Amino acid sequence: MNKWNGFPLNRREFIKGSMIGLACLPNLDFSSFLEKEKSRKTKIALFKTQDRKQGVSKVLEALDFAPVKGKKVMIKPNFNTADPVPASAHNDTLIQLIQELRERGAVEITVGERSGPPPTQKVMEDKGIFRLAQEMNFKIINYEELEEKDWVHFNPPGNHWKEGFYIARPAVEAEYFVSTCCLKTHQYGGVFTMSLKLAVGLTPKRLMRELHSSRLDMRRMIAELSLGYKPRLIVLDGVEAFVDGGPSTGTKKEANVFLAGTDLIAVDATGVAILKELGSNQAIMERKIFEQEQIARAVELGLGIRGPEQIEFLTPDEPSHEYAEKLKSILDQG
Repeated sequence: MNKWNGFPLNRREFIKGSMIGLACLPNLDFSSFLEKEKSRKTKIALFKTQDRKQGVSKVLEALDFAPVKGKKVMIKPNFNTADPVPASAHNDTLIQLIQELRERGAVEITVGERSGPPPTQKVMEDKGIFRLAQEMNFKIINYEELEEKDWVHFNPPGNHWKEGFYIARPAVEAEYFVSTCCLKTHQYGGVFTMSLKLAVGLTPKRLMRELHSSRLDMRRMIAELSLGYKPRLIVLDGVEAFVDGGPSTGTKKEANVFLAGTDLIAVDATGVAILKELGSNQAIMERKIFEQEQIARAVELGLGIRGPEQIEFLTPDEPSHEYAEKLKSILDQG
């Protein structure tokens, strides 16, 4: 058993955290491993719609994801602030996601979040999440209120955090973790904020000073946070998008699309392709998708696919298929 600062990791998790470690394992043909990894496919369900409830339903119907029956589910939304979508997750998306998970047999659902800069309590109040929790019978965890013992320390090899990073224990130990993110650019150094950057809301607020002051390594640091937890399902609401500015306010365009997948890199790469298709800012338009630092670092860490050829789209109708083909061309071109 390997450890990152006292937190136990099995062999598979250690390999995910350090591809160098994988190359050094005895009796392993590393080039053969990489070729197999490149040929591995991941599926992204895509549905063109303006209706959020229908969007969630259709992409979950299309996607083959790990069974949720009998599981306790932790949902991580985007409640960075209470500003209107795409600044924060739309309540309709959250409501439909909870209903879909319940219909599939989830025995308990918890929504966990740490907002910022505004206090998490205030953001959830402004969005009506406490009232919604009573109506729909789900639990809430405010990560901002966790005690010190409820943060798990990670310090993986080669990471760009000065002393490693912390992830909320309920997220690390969740039986079944679901992420639901928005589609937007990030003007304060992140470049874009989708499923990978959602992990920032799983860290204590005290780490934000280090993250925001590390302009050179910020995107790499964001990707590294996803070594600390494992989403089993990711749903992206792309009905509306910020194509410039963000994360709270920005230039808004309608993409009218929902995505669902199980691979962080594939979801974010597809999201960046959508921003390119819409017409976005210089940081998005003038860099290839897999050269974006969040994505490139995530690939180095083995957090998902290694290239666009590994994405296979699942589409339930012709408009969705046509849009997926357009995105595939953008992904292939970079």
